[in-house]
Amino acid sequence: MKLLFKQSLGVFVLLLAGSALFAQAPEVIRTESSDPAAKTPLDGVVEKTLTTEKRVLPYAPVREADYYWEKRIWRVIDTREKMNHPFINPDMRFFTILLDAAINGEITVYSTEDDRFTRPLHPEEVAGIGSKVDTVITFDPETYEEIVQIVNNELNPDDVKRFRLKEVWYFDKEKSEVRSRILGIAPLMNSYDDNGNFRFELPLFWVYYPDARYTLAQHVAFRTGNDTSPLTWEDIMEMRFFSSYVIKDRNVLDRRLEDIYSGLDVLMEGEKIKQEIFNYEHDLWSF
Repeated sequence: MKLLFKQSLGVFVLLLAGSALFAQAPEVIRTESSDPAAKTPLDGVVEKTLTTEKRVLPYAPVREADYYWEKRIWRVIDTREKMNHPFINPDMRFFTILLDAAINGEITVYSTEDDRFTRPLHPEEVAGIGSKVDTVITFDPETYEEIVQIVNNELNPDDVKRFRLKEVWYFDKEKSEVRSRILGIAPLMNSYDDNGNFRFELPLFWVYYPDARYTLAQHVAFRTGNDTSPLTWEDIMEMRFFSSYVIKDRNVLDRRLEDIYSGLDVLMEGEKIKQEIFNYEHDLWSF
């Protein structure tokens, strides 16, 4: 009798274990996620986060007692030059980065009334820069009546082909070297007439570069060669990995070189200004 009871108990335990085995959680049914980020596949081998986690070192302080020479100059970066093509890369256009950051309130941009960063612009003002409202008159094909339509022409990033830089070169006696620091960046937009002929270019806004470094460090610039070690736009500006030419140095009448010279003499005088800076640093040393 005891043997029969033990056999019955064993069969009951086996049945209970089997039912527990088959009573596991049902198979997870994969459904399409509503998160847009979950739908995007990884475009590469690893997820690159070094750029977003990069820290920007602040500028080293300079004592006024060690700061006894400076020269302010204005440059122009022409994106049509081969070295400056990363500025107009469609995937990471430099002007679009500045404009989006200003509209989103990440950086503060300033009016072009002067280049001393005196009047900041609100994001709403920045969003309306470069856009214009035109009135177009059309005719109804059936009634031949005039129809007035208002067309809002948005800013075309392709019209921004040059950037103006304001920078200062100074001698730091503590470090015994001449150094440069970019103060401002202004995108220059081309203006055309109704026939598509170029008229002039005008600055859209001024960006105070020392404050914009932290935003530019979060955006990768195009780099030829090894794609696993990209450069950010902060690296491009600090390493001066661009081509430019001088259009003005500080003078009593605040005139540009093109107001004094013409043709090739403008470029020659700009090279002369750069050579003067080099000679100043070179003449400080004696051997």
